[in-house]
Amino acid sequence: MRIVQLLTLDEGGPVDHTVDLAAGLAARGHDSHVVGPVCAGTARARAAGVTWHVTSMRSKRDLAGAVRLVADLRSLRPDVVHLQDRRAGWLGRLLGGARCLRGAAVVYTLHGVADGLSDLVPGNALAGRRRRRDRWYYLTGERAVTRWGRGRVIVPSAAVARFATERVGLRREVVDVVANGVDPVRFAPSERVTVGPPTVVWLGVLAEVKRVGVLLDAVEQVPQLRLLIVGDGPLMGEVERRTAHPGLAGRVELAGRVDDPAAALARADLFVLSSAAENCPMALLQAMAAGLAVVSTAVGGVPEVVRDGVDGLLCPVDDAAALARALADLAADPDRRTAMGRSARSRILDGYTLDHCVDGVLASYGEARCGR
Repeated sequence: MRIVQLLTLDEGGPVDHTVDLAAGLAARGHDSHVVGPVCAGTARARAAGVTWHVTSMRSKRDLAGAVRLVADLRSLRPDVVHLQDRRAGWLGRLLGGARCLRGAAVVYTLHGVADGLSDLVPGNALAGRRRRRDRWYYLTGERAVTRWGRGRVIVPSAAVARFATERVGLRREVVDVVANGVDPVRFAPSERVTVGPPTVVWLGVLAEVKRVGVLLDAVEQVPQLRLLIVGDGPLMGEVERRTAHPGLAGRVELAGRVDDPAAALARADLFVLSSAAENCPMALLQAMAAGLAVVSTAVGGVPEVVRDGVDGLLCPVDDAAALARALADLAADPDRRTAMGRSARSRILDGYTLDHCVDGVLASYGEARCGR
């Protein structure tokens, strides 16, 4: 099949997933394309046999960008168009409903929920202020555009599948749960030997939903721990100021945005996720594949992946004291960290590899092409 991934973002979990999926499809012999902006994974995708068409749509109001995306899609004559973020999801399904994609099957992955509605997902907390338009845009509008587009919706967790069916009102028959997956060879355990205080790594976009302030509160309570923050975002300035304060100064490294998170994970002894809301986070899967024990908030689809007390420790959201206790427990117990890290990698190998994900996505494509 000729399969096109449509993307309008250039960083974040959906982008990492798109690159991996496009490469995985190419490895299976499909004619794999991405239409979207250049990102850190573009070169890796191209090296894997993916054709990357550089086009950007910077906002919902970027009509010129939308026209370019539509022109690229139509010229490629795909068998399947897979929409990988919200803007792409709206644009592609509107085109599909209007019969502008020349018979291509349309599939959309719901990677996450708007911050102002995040608490409608089981396990998630409210991650941002509620806006009047959110319900119209992300509930009523999402339901209408999915029906109009006549496509299928992939969700990476059962928690968000419940949101899609019970809150958005999508028909269960068009919703497929396909967990994200990672390459266990690229994200393999390192042979690192810890010297001095253990290092915990955090990986993501520095935004309010990630609750990095709560993480810093927790790390300040665990003086025997170093923190490596990998990523950038709107809260970078605030994080820089906070990490210079007594109690954190000299213990936190801000690595910024990196092209290859595998190298950063190889420097760490354990992984932390402090979010108020998640689906099936790529950073979590990457860290587990790399053999790192996990300390995470028990939000969204995270408890579907992490077995509390086996692969890591789960904590309530927005509870810095609980996060600090979990980090302190694993910082002080290298044998337990090692055992949990081995278990975490086994968990990935058993059900969350890129091959598992590609299998599920191809099944969804088949259903979409049959019109089911």
